[in-house]
Amino acid sequence: MKLLKNLNYVITNFFTIWIILFSLTAFYYPNHFKGLTGLIVPTLGIIMFGMGMTLTIHDFRRVLARPGDVYIGVLLQYLLMPLGAFILVKVFNLNEFLAAGIILLGSCPGGTASNVITYLARGDLALSVTLTSVSTILSPVLIPVLMYFYASQWIEVPVIKLFISSVQIVIIPVLLGLGARAILKDRVNTFNEFLPSISTVAIIFIVGVIVAANSTAISTTGPKILLIVVIHNFFGLVAGYYIAKLSGMDNIRAKTISIEVGMQNSGLAVALANLHFSALAALPAAIASVWHNISGSILAWWWRRSPGSL
Repeated sequence: MKLLKNLNYVITNFFTIWIILFSLTAFYYPNHFKGLTGLIVPTLGIIMFGMGMTLTIHDFRRVLARPGDVYIGVLLQYLLMPLGAFILVKVFNLNEFLAAGIILLGSCPGGTASNVITYLARGDLALSVTLTSVSTILSPVLIPVLMYFYASQWIEVPVIKLFISSVQIVIIPVLLGLGARAILKDRVNTFNEFLPSISTVAIIFIVGVIVAANSTAISTTGPKILLIVVIHNFFGLVAGYYIAKLSGMDNIRAKTISIEVGMQNSGLAVALANLHFSALAALPAAIASVWHNISGSILAWWWRRSPGSL
C-alpha cells in the first residue's frame, strides 16, 4: 500500500512534467500511438466514472446553499469562454477544423484538474468541486447549443450526435460512478484515494494519442494554436477573477471562479472533436491539456505566495 501511495504522489504531483514528456515522445515517435485513437472515448469514460465516485449528496446540497456563487461561476464558464474562443477564431482566421476545435474547447465545462489547482492555490475547494459537477452535468445540452451558435458558419455541427455523445461520455459514466459509491459506501474511499493518479494517467494517454495523430500539423500550426490557447486561457483566468470580485466575492472565492472559468475539460473536447470533426479539430484541446496545467501550476504557486492579488 505504501508503494501505491508513493506512486500516486509521484504521478499526481509531477503531472505537468509527465504530460510534457509523454507529448514529446508521441510527437517524435507518432507511429507507436496513432492507432490508439479508438481508446480515447472509453478512457475519458473512466475519468468521468471516477468523478462520479467522488461525488456525494453534500456536493449537490452546496448548490442550494450557495446558489449565487454557483450561478455566477457556471454563467461565466459558458458565456465568456465560448465567446472568447469565437473572437480568437475570427481574429486568427483559422480553417474550419481548427475553428471548431477552439470553439469546442471554449464550450466545454471545467475539468477535474481545476479542483487540484484550486486546492494548491488555497481557493474554495468545495465551491470548485460543485462548479465542476454542475457545469459537467449541464454540458450535454450546452455544448451542442453553443457549437451550433458559434461554429456552424465554419463547419456542419451535428447537434443531436453531439448531445448523444456527451450523454454517453459524461452523464452515463458519472451516474455509474454515483451508483458504485452508493453500493460500496465508505469502502469506496480507499479506491478514491488513487483516482487522481488514474485520471492523470488517462489524460496523459489521451493527449499523447492526439499529439501523435497531429504530429505533422503541430510542426506547421502548433505555435499558432499554442498562442491562441494561451490567450484564451489568460482571458478566462483574468476575467473570471475580476468579475467575481466585482460581484462581491472575497478573494478566496474569486480565485476559485478564476480557475474554474479558465481551465476547461480538454479531455472531453478531445474526445468530441475526434468523434465528430477530425483529429485536427482535437489539436487545440490537446495543446490546452498541456498548457492549462502549466499556467494553473504557476498561478497556484503565485497565489500561495501572494494570496491577495492576481
